[in-house]
Amino acid sequence: MTRRLSPRRSLVAAACALALAAALSAPLGCAPGPAPVGETVRTDAGAVRGVRSGPHLVFRGIPYAGAPAGRHRWAPPRPVTPWQGVRDATVPGPLCPQVPSPYARISSTEEDCLVLNVTTPPVADRRRAAPVLVWIHGDGAVGGGSFFDGRRLAARGLVVVTVNYRLGVFGGLALPGLEGSGTFGLQDQRAALEWVRRNARAFGGDPGNVTVAGVSFGASAVAGHLTSPASAGLFHRAVMASGEGMMDMPAGAMGPGVPGYPWYVWRTGREMEDITRAMTGSLGCGDDRPERTLACLRALPVRRILDVPYVMNAFQAFGYGNTTLPELPPAALRAGRFHRVPVLSGATRDEHRTFVGMTYDAAGRPFTAADYDRALRTAFGAAAAARVRAAYPPGAFASPALAWAAVVTDRMWARGTQAQHDALAPHVPVYAYEFADRDAPMFLPLPGGFDFGAFHAGDVPYLFEDAAAQPRFTPAQRGLSAVMTGYWAAFARTGAPRGAGLPGWLPHRTDRPYTQSLAPGRTGPVDYRREHRLGFWDDLS
Repeated sequence: MTRRLSPRRSLVAAACALALAAALSAPLGCAPGPAPVGETVRTDAGAVRGVRSGPHLVFRGIPYAGAPAGRHRWAPPRPVTPWQGVRDATVPGPLCPQVPSPYARISSTEEDCLVLNVTTPPVADRRRAAPVLVWIHGDGAVGGGSFFDGRRLAARGLVVVTVNYRLGVFGGLALPGLEGSGTFGLQDQRAALEWVRRNARAFGGDPGNVTVAGVSFGASAVAGHLTSPASAGLFHRAVMASGEGMMDMPAGAMGPGVPGYPWYVWRTGREMEDITRAMTGSLGCGDDRPERTLACLRALPVRRILDVPYVMNAFQAFGYGNTTLPELPPAALRAGRFHRVPVLSGATRDEHRTFVGMTYDAAGRPFTAADYDRALRTAFGAAAAARVRAAYPPGAFASPALAWAAVVTDRMWARGTQAQHDALAPHVPVYAYEFADRDAPMFLPLPGGFDFGAFHAGDVPYLFEDAAAQPRFTPAQRGLSAVMTGYWAAFARTGAPRGAGLPGWLPHRTDRPYTQSLAPGRTGPVDYRREHRLGFWDDLS
């Protein structure tokens, strides 16, 4: 049972769903510190000087679009002004405007933030152009590309590009008649892909072999690019990790009082305008004339906008029904109206434990049996709640919190992930996976005492260098990391995750479902529908 959010309720709902931000905004270990030897590469806007890190070259903070400030705030990204001489690219560029979360003490008020970072393969591997992997970080309200150190994947022969894009209200604001409303962050990502097409060769990359990849909100953005006409031809493979592109949200799933919604990340233009209208009055910019509202908002300091409660989280969505996203992406995917590229996509086994843990038990508010019954009734109604409780009896789990996490993982995350795979598979090769390491090191600063299992985004440190997680890897987990980076690199190179020494991985088909389980020492097929009781949820809906 779901119901639509009113504009003001959506602000509260997004704030209550802050756990999603925390799960993906904690730094994953910054790129290596500057080395004494400088390396210079010429881009189409000017020369940049990076550093050597072992066998790699690393370039940080390269502008790919002009500063979206002043009259360019809430406007499509514009070209970079070329520079003279050699620009320093040895330290991370500024983060886009954002405020700290309880689990990610990072902030910024800098609008000249549309920068990217490049890590090259070892010099000895650059005899021919390398595949390029462009990484879109998650969350949509907090984070930045510099938190993802690409050396682990670059060591597999990839040029790795990580991207900043406009977040929260700066990426999603919408007003009647405003070009690009609700899609500025998505347009920034497209501008970064266009930069890669123009400049990949300068870094040893192949502009004709680009993989766009993302996690969580970033993976949802990849689903948007798959259906956006303007993104056609900018990438040749796609990776979606824990994406919400075809996921709905039952009431209360993201916390008490958070209403349900038919789509997790997609909003009509009118809905995005309503969210904007709900915040403009508190900023003193409420006006019936959109052009005056826009002028007022553009004149405000970044800090003044960031001080509005929930303003960043309320815009963790993309507007559709515009030139960037002409139609609802899930509808386009189901109809086969998307760019024909191979897809590697999956989720973690225990996606929702992150959110339940951070909202309840790990936050010192134990989720009780009464809370479980109340949550079931809120999400599914009294009659269906009894059926769900019988299928997921609390006594079968170590705690009511884990029972509720299993319900939402299966109903929301696994069901949405499977729907996405089934929509894509009739048209393109789809390689489905489940990250299933239930002992994955927790890289967020969360209290102990709660079993987070194979948690949301727990697979990211297995792909990127991570100072918080990797020192705690067991030998078997290091082996899993090697397998995963091998799969991802092979997919980026050929469109199929196959290679010498890698366990076999068949494509997913609707008539022959196949999901590869990724766990230490246990890489192979898993019955995803059975494991997540998708037959039960299909019957219930």
